[in-house]
Amino acid sequence: MSGIFPLNPNHPSVISTRQTILDAFILQLHKMDFNAITVKDITRTARINRSTFYAHFQDKFAVLEAFLKMAFIEYVLNKVNHEEQLTEETIKQLVYSLCDYHEASYKCIKKYDTVAAYIERDLKMQLEQNLLPLIAKRNHYADPKMLEMAATIVSLSIYEITYQWNLGEKRGSQTELAERVLPLLMNGVITLKA
Repeated sequence: MSGIFPLNPNHPSVISTRQTILDAFILQLHKMDFNAITVKDITRTARINRSTFYAHFQDKFAVLEAFLKMAFIEYVLNKVNHEEQLTEETIKQLVYSLCDYHEASYKCIKKYDTVAAYIERDLKMQLEQNLLPLIAKRNHYADPKMLEMAATIVSLSIYEITYQWNLGEKRGSQTELAERVLPLLMNGVITLKA
């Protein structure tokens, strides 16, 4: 955030303005390819000036990141019970949630596959950070390095499989996809040896 005084991110006017910018950005995404969208397009739709935009976001990539992270939290991370260990049901829920996330993003964003590359690294890291404690609760005595590796493998696998499912012909339902993925993850990565 630029300017002499930093904005208070919890102030109602700051929250409202950020949401206005995000809403304007989403409207542009429905109409145009992300690469064609300019800050001018966003500010014109939001009915704000450029300095207001730059007080909240560095550029259109920062708006994209905020939008996709917000959707990712809503569709995926909020649906995981962080108090439990990783179970078959959790894996299934992650598959369903990520399928829904990719599908909604694909419908909302023109040429989603060109945009996903900008943010997917951060999303995979968020997923990995959320999976690590769940895997650790399941494998109390496993080596911490093995737990980190397992969280990386599970997060990358689920993210990529659901992404490819959405881009492809969606062979089978989300349930069938989850059933195919489940034995691979539960029998290999999730059950670690101390």
